[in-house]
Amino acid sequence: MGVISDSTVSGDGADPFLNEPTVRDEAPQFVLPLVVRIERDAPPARTDALETAARAVLTILSDERAVGDGEWAQVMRDWQDARIRKVVRRARGAEWRRAEALPGITVTGKSAEVRVFPPVPLDGWPKDLARLQVSGTDLDDPEPPADADPTAPVLWLNPDLDMSAGKTMAQTGHGAQLAWWELSDEERTAWREAGFPLSVRTAAPARWAELTASGLPLVKDAGFTEIAPGSATVVTEHPALRRRG
Repeated sequence: MGVISDSTVSGDGADPFLNEPTVRDEAPQFVLPLVVRIERDAPPARTDALETAARAVLTILSDERAVGDGEWAQVMRDWQDARIRKVVRRARGAEWRRAEALPGITVTGKSAEVRVFPPVPLDGWPKDLARLQVSGTDLDDPEPPADADPTAPVLWLNPDLDMSAGKTMAQTGHGAQLAWWELSDEERTAWREAGFPLSVRTAAPARWAELTASGLPLVKDAGFTEIAPGSATVVTEHPALRRRG
């Protein structure tokens, strides 16, 4: 099974629990697939994988094929008009080579490679992606990550939640996307041209309480896997959005 994750913007009127229908449920449902490369003898560092997944989501959101009259634009619009679902799966060796042959974008971090694909219907996965798995996979950091750059966006994780690497990758992707939606065109262009710098860090408990009350983009999970419905998972602290507060 992949890690399925839905997000809502806190205060947007949508139901993060998915147990009360909203207008988003009336639209055809799609999912954004992400595949992380995890070779048996060279797995990526956890934090790098989380950051690379977030940048992969931003990369496809801003790709010329995903906007305007681009070849992926309609399915990207359909996906964003419905529930925002992301599924993270793993691949290695021949599995990864087959995934790379499908239309998509590979984003590379320091040790991680993540390929993001145009959204697909919930029941319409390409067979080379449908066979991939992520359950039972977790990643570690060889050493604690350095302090986050305060001048760049930071995706803060809830310190009270214990999520697998795949689940957390989906959540950081959500956090990046929510920030992207709130930025102006000029702010988006500046972020893209800089290469989408960002950090993923776990917030200290007191800091997490401040962040969730700050009005910054807040991810709440639907509770399909691993954690309770409505759990707050990520707050995205983008400098442009921080200044507005």
